[in-house]
Amino acid sequence: MTFLGHLEVLRWHLVRSAIAVVVGGVVAFVNKGFIFDKVIFGPRNEDFPTYRFLCYLAERIRVDLCIEDFSFNIISVAMAGQFTMHMWVSFITGVVIAFPYIAWEIWRFIRPALNSREKKYSRGAVFFMSLLFFSGVLFGYYLIAPLSINFLGSYSVSAHVNNQININSYISTITFLTFATGIVFELPVVVYFLSKVGMVTPNLMRTYRKHSMVIILIISAIITPSPDVTSQLLVAVPLFILYELSIFVSAYVIKKQG
Repeated sequence: MTFLGHLEVLRWHLVRSAIAVVVGGVVAFVNKGFIFDKVIFGPRNEDFPTYRFLCYLAERIRVDLCIEDFSFNIISVAMAGQFTMHMWVSFITGVVIAFPYIAWEIWRFIRPALNSREKKYSRGAVFFMSLLFFSGVLFGYYLIAPLSINFLGSYSVSAHVNNQININSYISTITFLTFATGIVFELPVVVYFLSKVGMVTPNLMRTYRKHSMVIILIISAIITPSPDVTSQLLVAVPLFILYELSIFVSAYVIKKQG
């Protein structure tokens, strides 16, 4: 197939993926009450699962971990602010819903370039890509987002200043934390394909392990908007684990190729 032929095939994969995102976005758009009241604004409610678990843990270990104070209001200061956020949240939700299908379309585009042996060992790629992505999204939503929102929303430099959080700022924080964490959790999949083309080896990853730890800490600081060390460690620790897992993934690929 010519280069233009490959572009034509890729175009249709992208078109079908875009249609899946639109369908998911429409579903999210018409279910506005659930998406916003239960999902988007869930982390600012006292009965959110994360806060209930912290209160339960506080009772067991007798340490004050319970979060009950949400001293901030969410406001909209633009005429079309709420409608714009409705469209944006629907799009992001559409991408999340359609992710398994998008991963499948990507796999369909890559699959013809693999030989029979590579296809055999790449079986289940879409499942693991989806599993890691949704694990990252749930991790960001239930751990990173509520702690960051509580810290930033309740932080005050003076009793004379009331926190009035713009809806754009609040939703951008939620979507960035959850979506970015989902993408970062794809590290083992990225390492798998880089190992297939010879760009990454387990020895290389072990050699630069210390450098990678510094990069992971930087990424954690970027993902978590709150400056507290706890939130950053909550992101960094799973990434350290994923990095170590990626070394085993790379070693597996190199072993099978040998």
